[in-house]
Amino acid sequence: MDQQQLPQGFSMALSQRPEAMERFAALPETERQAVIDAARAATSKAEMRSCVDRLMQ
Repeated sequence: MDQQQLPQGFSMALSQRPEAMERFAALPETERQAVIDAARAATSKAEMRSCVDRLMQ
């Protein structure tokens, strides 16, 4: 998997929250990578949703 490729569940969760997708895209590269890493570590749908919810804070 390419380091930049988003986990499928994270991509799906972002697609349901366009405002979160916009905020994710606007993050600096290092912060985007930290979010991706957290999404990869998620072990449940709730944890994945939490990664997206944190973008809105």
